[in-house]
Amino acid sequence: MASKPKPPIFLERRSYRKRRLMDAVRLLPVVGALLWMVPLIWPVVGEGDVPPQQLSNAAVYVFGVWVLLIVLSAFLWRAIKAPDAGVSSDEGQG
Repeated sequence: MASKPKPPIFLERRSYRKRRLMDAVRLLPVVGALLWMVPLIWPVVGEGDVPPQQLSNAAVYVFGVWVLLIVLSAFLWRAIKAPDAGVSSDEGQG
């Protein structure tokens, strides 16, 4: 009775990197939602000595976060879809 070879304990570098990039893609909407909530905690009129933020500042912030999320998602997409460097197409054929 032949025993099956044990799988390696650690993942290959390429697959580990792709998994972490996919984790970042999954986390991006959560980070975006949290960043979009930041203007909700900005001071409003009548809150002590702190001057209130203008609505235009909040709009610029929200659209800035939106553009940042688009750029980050494009970067992550290209990193995930990029072919692995240094890997030949006949790898594993001996």
